Amino acid sequence: MAGATARILRPKEIKANERGGGARTTPLVTRKIGSTSMINGITAFDPGAAIGLHKHNCEETVMVLDGNAVAEIDGVRHHLGPNDTTWIPADIPHRFINASDTEPMRIFWIYASIEATRTMIATGDTRTIDAEHMQS
Repeated sequence: MAGATARILRPKEIKANERGGGARTTPLVTRKIGSTSMINGITAFDPGAAIGLHKHNCEETVMVLDGNAVAEIDGVRHHLGPNDTTWIPADIPHRFINASDTEPMRIFWIYASIEATRTMIATGDTRTIDAEHMQS
């Protein structure tokens, strides 16, 4: 692509976005750096933290980097450890929970679209994920 510049991203140098409930997201590949087709980042969970049940308008894959997680996908809970990876089709309700009450947990996620959205199941609120990260 003309005008695109390769980038090296260092998570420790990027401001994390507070997600609430003990979760923080560090955006990595976003529209802000020039991506036109994908988004990725890292979400860190404090001990016992969880994010709300939600769904996306595109595929998502998540890899556990550190700690122990519970991936709740379409009502089924799966226990995951480091390097375990999920693939979640569009419109499937899911969430991630830190399974430990004492240790932190981190996940690396990738959305298959720059236009990825998150719809919270409890409220129906839909937001563009990349737009959230443009604020940081």
